[in-house]
Amino acid sequence: MGKHTLYLVAVDGSEWGNRAADHAITMAKQTGAKVRLITVIPWSGYQPLTVEEIVNRPLEKEQEEKQARADILDPVVDKHKDSGVEISSEFFWGHPVDVIRKQAKEEKATQVFIGRRGRSRVADLILGSVANSLAHSLGVPIVLVP
Repeated sequence: MGKHTLYLVAVDGSEWGNRAADHAITMAKQTGAKVRLITVIPWSGYQPLTVEEIVNRPLEKEQEEKQARADILDPVVDKHKDSGVEISSEFFWGHPVDVIRKQAKEEKATQVFIGRRGRSRVADLILGSVANSLAHSLGVPIVLVP
């Protein structure tokens, strides 16, 4: 592996997502890979119907972006800032499976790391887990971290 190796890590603030980041960064130390952390904020793209929704929607979205950075991405980056691994992070809006798949392709990720479970076990059972969906459709090696 080496300087063109990229590990894409999907984090969501859960203990499983954080363990996926820890594992990817540990592997990156050994292989010289770069690590790209992403989080996806679900966003339906629905059209606001009232004046209040039109006015508040951008404010709510901006607040959610700040919250995602402060609560999910920054703590992981801060924890590993002295690791010697080049770490970048970004958040996206959309459906997690679609966004992660697209980013893995666009970033030419060598491997994708994701927690085996997300923040909601109930949602995983009802909707099917993001990890499971990616494992069947990603097209690059995926590491499911317990």
